[in-house]
Amino acid sequence: MSEPRNHTPPAVFHFDGQPVALEPGDTILAAAQRAGHTVPHLCWHPEVSASASCRVCTVHADGRPVAACTTAATAGQRVSCHTPELKTHRLHLLQMLFVEGNHFCPGCEKSGNCQLQEQAAQAGMTDLHYEPLNPVRPVDASHPDVLFEPDRCILCQLCVRASDELDGKQVFALGGHGAGTHLLIDSASGQLGDSALAVTDRAAHICPVGALLPKRVGFAVPIGQRTFDTAETRG
Repeated sequence: MSEPRNHTPPAVFHFDGQPVALEPGDTILAAAQRAGHTVPHLCWHPEVSASASCRVCTVHADGRPVAACTTAATAGQRVSCHTPELKTHRLHLLQMLFVEGNHFCPGCEKSGNCQLQEQAAQAGMTDLHYEPLNPVRPVDASHPDVLFEPDRCILCQLCVRASDELDGKQVFALGGHGAGTHLLIDSASGQLGDSALAVTDRAAHICPVGALLPKRVGFAVPIGQRTFDTAETRG
């Protein structure tokens, strides 16, 4: 007579009160998204390593604020994501991102496909709240196929990681400190046109906002059919 098998239930943690199954190496964000939950984020992308740069994905894990994109999910953990406190925190982060750059959505060809615009709409953002800094940074149109608009850069580092990890080129890096932090381009002139970036590189397309844009393809998708083109994000 065979002995009864031990059926060990899968390890789970709780996300906003709902059980989420764990897989080896899971972060809170990865596990929650796989289970169908929404975790707001800007600097995370499944193709590259996580950096916790933007903190928009901040959640409370067992009462402690952590970045969901880099924090390991553990069995029995209790995670809160969409509480009033965290929604307010997220709203203020997004408002600060808007005033630190120049994000005029009606004049940007990324409008409707912009993750910053989408997150702001989801957060219920209706005003800037803070005084705009109105930075003036020259547009870099030196590359034949890619435009760089530094005023729209949110320092998410997705292009940095994509160039390094996916393209093997290390075209981008961050330089400066505090309010002076900015994207650096690996070329003698500091111009994108003198770098090793190709329009076919992943780094040329991974930007969540309108800072890096392939030329001659703007507004190719009609209004109403764009990725985040909803009633809340138009305008």
